[in-house]
Amino acid sequence: MDYGRTAEVDAPFDETVRRVRDALAAQGFGVLTEIDVRDTLKEKIGADMEPYLILGACNPPLAHRALEADRAIGLLLPCNVVVRGNPDGGTVVQALNPDVMVELTGRPELRPVADEARRRLDAALDSLG
Repeated sequence: MDYGRTAEVDAPFDETVRRVRDALAAQGFGVLTEIDVRDTLKEKIGADMEPYLILGACNPPLAHRALEADRAIGLLLPCNVVVRGNPDGGTVVQALNPDVMVELTGRPELRPVADEARRRLDAALDSLG
């Protein structure tokens, strides 16, 4: 199983971040957390890298359904979405494949939640063009 879903966007990083936020919102996801990996690594260890942002996206109704099925599923929430500069140009957007929840836990009752989350994340990625 591929643990990530990927879209390549022919747009600058900052524009893509804005478009990703809008696309996630259109699918009912809010961004709860934001980690600027490039700035953090530069500050902590002096490492240089391309722009790299991790967005912790959450769709509250889906998160609630998942938590009702398995309280420990919070270990896999929120849905991480990575926006990173592509050295070849443009920007790469990746989202964690929600099927990971079902595969890791072995809990079939999470399948409908994973299916809906995947459909919504795929729609968000597809909308990026």
